[in-house]
Amino acid sequence: MLDKTDKLLKKCNIPSKEEALKGRNEPLLIEEDHKITKENIKRHSEMLEAEIYLALGCFWGAERKFWNTPGVKVTAVGYAGGYTPNPTYEEVCTGQTGHTEVVKVIFNIDEISLDEILKVFWENHDPTQGMRQGNDIGSQYRSAIYALNETDLEAAIASKERYQKQLIQAGLGMITTEIELLDTFYFAETYHQQYLFKNPNGYCGLAGTGVSCPIGLGV
Repeated sequence: MLDKTDKLLKKCNIPSKEEALKGRNEPLLIEEDHKITKENIKRHSEMLEAEIYLALGCFWGAERKFWNTPGVKVTAVGYAGGYTPNPTYEEVCTGQTGHTEVVKVIFNIDEISLDEILKVFWENHDPTQGMRQGNDIGSQYRSAIYALNETDLEAAIASKERYQKQLIQAGLGMITTEIELLDTFYFAETYHQQYLFKNPNGYCGLAGTGVSCPIGLGV
């Protein structure tokens, strides 16, 4: 039987594909309408839009941060970066799916740039903490950027390098953010979608480093 320390260590280690929970073939059934924007949360980016998937700790507060960002048209929460197909929240919380909690962000490129979206991302969490954000501990809270194409991937890597310089100047550590092309995004259960709109006094663990992220500066 695992003790408390063993369970915590297990939550902080990403399992291999063979070790991960098996999940299920069918996706979870969820409501598709965004409670604030009335957009279909399952849609993809359209003309003059771009799409990226961001993990910065508990996805409740992270989603609210982005739906309140001017130029963002669609947000939704879910799971990515792991192996278990169509996981439940309870499964992700075990640390045995490999997934982290992410926010799907679709934005109008005429109203806000990818660099500006990434500035919101970097400044609203601590990307140096590894498998945690503050008191939230486990691989599901790790920092990550999942891009849909190589151009956006390169932009994310460049923004990381710029922000790393600022963090070092402020006496902070190295960024642990996972930056990769998106494999698969799985929508979280309906009750997690726009959670802090439905529960205004609900938990929000977002806390940045206080270090500003520069935009458009050479590395």
